[in-house]
Amino acid sequence: MERVLPDDVDYLRTLIANVVLIGEPSSREWVLVDAGVATFADTIMDFAKERHGSAPPRAIVLTHGHFDHVGSLRELLEAWPNVPVYAHEAELPYLTGRADYPEADPEVGGGLMARLSLLYPHKGIDLGDRVRALPEDGTVPGLPGWRWIHAPGHTKGQVALFREADRTLVAGDAFITVKQESAFAVLTQEKEIHGPPAYFTFDWDGARESVRRLAALEPQAAATGHGVPMGGDELRRGLGRLAEQFDRLAIPDNVLAKAKTRP
Repeated sequence: MERVLPDDVDYLRTLIANVVLIGEPSSREWVLVDAGVATFADTIMDFAKERHGSAPPRAIVLTHGHFDHVGSLRELLEAWPNVPVYAHEAELPYLTGRADYPEADPEVGGGLMARLSLLYPHKGIDLGDRVRALPEDGTVPGLPGWRWIHAPGHTKGQVALFREADRTLVAGDAFITVKQESAFAVLTQEKEIHGPPAYFTFDWDGARESVRRLAALEPQAAATGHGVPMGGDELRRGLGRLAEQFDRLAIPDNVLAKAKTRP
């Protein structure tokens, strides 16, 4: 598969979700984005060691706090006791034990992953004082030249990361590059620009606006929370199409049907 990400950005798939490492290869200065599913801490650390030696990350930035993005976080923090964790202020209740996410909606359709989604953990976690809010000025700790962008919809406090210099985007689950509702698509990593995982998305107006906001950046390369990286014309065309036709392409039929019956 042709590499589309710049040399200082790489990703690792943890079963069903990705983590992203940002930092020049062989450099000891790097940042981890998200923490994947449970039981992958050793895999993540081994991958990081191949790129950055034994140096811990300068920070861990969470795009959001769903189970498949924080699953290995506790084990990583035990191994890296001085590494701070950052998330959007609106996501902090779910990361400090004060709130739980809504249960998944298995009726969204799309395949086995959606039908099984009621089994997915939705409880918040409590990181205590290990987690703090991202800076209000949009900067990303440990990543000069990058900025965070609030991209709610999938969760209240989801963020994406963007580097203007080369238009590289880390999108979280604001949009993804695989049909996450389908077990076959997840297994094969069949590539397509797709809206956020439908079974865990409950603010579709916010999700629509976030996709449009990110499409307007005209990213040249993107790493997403699920699926393989995408870049160039393929990314721009697919993301532009999703932004223009979001309701038809991303919002599940059961959600649209409920919206039509509201007074």
